Amino acid sequence: MRRWFGTRASALTWRDRFERIRANKIFETLVIAIIIVSALLVGAKTYPETGRFHYWLLAMDMAVTVFFLVEIVIRMAAEKRLRDFFKQGWNVFDFLIVTASLVPLGGSDMVLLARLLRIFRVLRLVSMIPELRMLMAALIKSIPRMGYVALLMFIIFYIYAAIGSFLFVDVDDYLWGNIATAMLTLFRIATFEDWTDIMYATQEAYAWSWIYYLTFIFLTAFIFLNMMIGIVLDVMQKESAAIDRENGEGEEAELQDLRHDVRQLSGQIARLEASLQRQDDDHR
Repeated sequence: MRRWFGTRASALTWRDRFERIRANKIFETLVIAIIIVSALLVGAKTYPETGRFHYWLLAMDMAVTVFFLVEIVIRMAAEKRLRDFFKQGWNVFDFLIVTASLVPLGGSDMVLLARLLRIFRVLRLVSMIPELRMLMAALIKSIPRMGYVALLMFIIFYIYAAIGSFLFVDVDDYLWGNIATAMLTLFRIATFEDWTDIMYATQEAYAWSWIYYLTFIFLTAFIFLNMMIGIVLDVMQKESAAIDRENGEGEEAELQDLRHDVRQLSGQIARLEASLQRQDDDHR
C-alpha cells in the first residue's frame, strides 16, 4: 500500500513539474524565440548563397524539430488526462504542425513536402500569443458574415462589369472585351491601381463615364470595405468580452476550489481536535 501511494505521489510530482515548466514565462519566451528561428531558417534556405551552410542549416532544423517535439510532449504530460490536451483546438493545431514537421528532409520525393510543412511552423506564433489567438478567432468567426458582404459585392461587380463590357468594349477590347475581363478591370479599379488611366481613356469617347467609375468606387471602396471592417471589429469586441468573462469565471472557480479546500482542512482540524480531546479525557 505504501509503495502504491509512493508511486502515485511521484507521478503527481512529475505532472506538477511539467505543469510548472509549461506555465513558466521563460519557457514560453524560449518557444516563441525558437519559432522565430525556425522561420528564419526557412527564409535562409531560399537564398542560393546559403548552400555552403547546408549541413549547418540541416542540423539546426533537426534541433528545432526535436525541441518542438519535446515541448509538445511536456505540454501533453502536464495535463491530468491526455484527452484533455486534445479538447482545445489550438493544442490540436500545434500537435498537427509538430507531427508534420517530423517528415524527413532526406528523401528526394519528400523534400518539397517537408519544406512546405516546415513553413507552417511559423503559424505556431498564433497559438503561443493570446492576442494573436483572439485575432485569429475573430477572423474565423467573422468569415460567415463577411461572406454575405462578399456576395453583395460580387453582384455589384457583375452588374458593373456587364455595363462596362457593353459600353466600353470599343474603347479597349483588352480591358472590357467580356464580362470576365471587365470584372478583373473593376477589381483593379477597386484597388486604385492606375484606375484614372482607365477612366481617362473611356472619357475620350464618353465624357460622362466618370459617373460610372465614381459610383462603383463609392460602393466598393467606401461602403463595402467599411462594412467588412465593422464586422471584424464587432466580432473582436465580442471575443474580447468572452475572454474577459472566461477569465473571471476561471478566477471565481479557483476561489471556490480554495474555499472548498479550506473548509475540508477546517473539518479535518476540528476532527483532530475532537480526537485529541477524547484521548485526553480517557487519560484522565
